[in-house]
Amino acid sequence: MTPSLPALADYEAFHAWRADQSRWLPVASDVAHGHGLKATSPHVFATGTNLVVGLGDDLILKLFPPMLRGQFVSERASLRQLRGQLSLPIPEILFEGERDGWPYLIVTRLHGVVGSEVWPGLPEDQKERVLAQIGASIAEVQRAPLGELASIEPQWADFIPKQIEGCRARHTRLGLPPKFLAGFDDILRDAATLIPLDKPPVILTGEYIPENFLLSRDGNGWRLSGLFDFGDVMTGFGEYDLLGPSAFMTAGVRRRVRSLFEGFGYSSADIHPAMKRRLMALMLLHQHSDPIRHIKIEGWQEKAGDLVELQDLVWPT
Repeated sequence: MTPSLPALADYEAFHAWRADQSRWLPVASDVAHGHGLKATSPHVFATGTNLVVGLGDDLILKLFPPMLRGQFVSERASLRQLRGQLSLPIPEILFEGERDGWPYLIVTRLHGVVGSEVWPGLPEDQKERVLAQIGASIAEVQRAPLGELASIEPQWADFIPKQIEGCRARHTRLGLPPKFLAGFDDILRDAATLIPLDKPPVILTGEYIPENFLLSRDGNGWRLSGLFDFGDVMTGFGEYDLLGPSAFMTAGVRRRVRSLFEGFGYSSADIHPAMKRRLMALMLLHQHSDPIRHIKIEGWQEKAGDLVELQDLVWPT
């Protein structure tokens, strides 16, 4: 008898339960068989939030625990809406369903190397090239019509005030040094006026980071070759999606920052103090914000004395 999927109380319980693949891998195989698919030698992807299994070379099964149903809704709506809208490949939904209250998607598998495996070793010119392509891809996604994503939660006008309200407590809990916390009253006050709440919203993934894109080689070196993981998509102000690559990839290197922003459609003149202040505020308000663990600049906590110096370190001009 195929085991059933449990009702888990929270994500911590899910994380502990998923560690034993024998509890759930037979269910994944059974789901695949139910759609007439072979599940011989399934490949389990250990990283990521949900249960992700490769079904051969061409398909991926994603099982979403009930407490993360919102990610299923976001992923499904995003893949539907962005299909045919982008020059880069994204997964295509082949099947969807639910097992024991766990929704799932079976999607096509993209080909390439996960960015996190390649990025650290890329030559500097290749990093600049990929960052320009990421900037261009962000802009392309944001030109796509919203469709059913227009109603996805959270709505930007509700999201930002809520993030402002909990910002200091969050970063105090995460251990941000007092010298940066000292500037919170000022930057949160500025955020209320610098971050627009009423501009026409665009599609935001919130996570243009190396774990969520693929790279492939061509005659000129490495290039961006696919985007995946749309479980955190929302809509809102476009600059929000510059934060992931700014934190994880540009490393405070001027030419990298310029490549990302020019790919997005900005010039170096656009990176002015008010914009950097806005980006710093957005970085602190990001739903997954954790500067200590996310800003990939060697020794940044010693190099910057406050939030103003930190924004100049992250986005040099």
